[in-house]
Amino acid sequence: MLSGDIPPNQTIYIKNLNEKVKKEELKRSLYALFSQYGRILDVVALKTPRLRGQAWVAFSEVTAASNAVRQMQNFPFYEKPMRIQYAKTKSDCIAKADGSFVPREKKKKQEEKAEKKRRAEETHQSAMPNGTTTENGGSNATFRHANPSATEATPNNILFIENLPHETSSMMLQVLFQQYPGFREVRMIEAKPGIAFVEFEDDVQSSMAMQALQGFKIDPQHPMAISFAKK
Repeated sequence: MLSGDIPPNQTIYIKNLNEKVKKEELKRSLYALFSQYGRILDVVALKTPRLRGQAWVAFSEVTAASNAVRQMQNFPFYEKPMRIQYAKTKSDCIAKADGSFVPREKKKKQEEKAEKKRRAEETHQSAMPNGTTTENGGSNATFRHANPSATEATPNNILFIENLPHETSSMMLQVLFQQYPGFREVRMIEAKPGIAFVEFEDDVQSSMAMQALQGFKIDPQHPMAISFAKK
């Protein structure tokens, strides 16, 4: 539960995570799940004995962190309900977690370096071509234009997902799509990375998920293109 004595800040602390999930997959899945609330600056998850089953997600805005804490509390993530609260200290807990905790005199230099990196990322995002967005939930029209099959197939209960990062796992997609009513299963084709099929109980439920996740970015370079599967 939330601790009343920890003030809201940009970083959230998550515990009760599934310890069997590999660190890199866990970080990618956390990024994919929480980036719907706002821009993420960092995700820290370690497999050291003391820090297993825990992670920190740092957002660029406090409001994004607040929404994530409120809406994702007890969300079943890799079959375990997440326990979320604000991080006790924004910077030290992350620094200790990723092994970069240093005395105060060195910390200033690190913060300056991180700030430069952040500015570079913002410049890169603002330079993206028109028709894409810097946050999740990109323009539906853009993706329909880039994905002609979106208008060809009759609405049905199976969604066809394109433009996925090649390292995307079925569990990562399941975590995203099971938030929507009627979710049944994810099917991926090993020989064809970058695409997947997601089945719902009916076309109304699949349409809702499509609308919500159209253009969602599992990583910054890959906005999902979602259409109805051809039957």
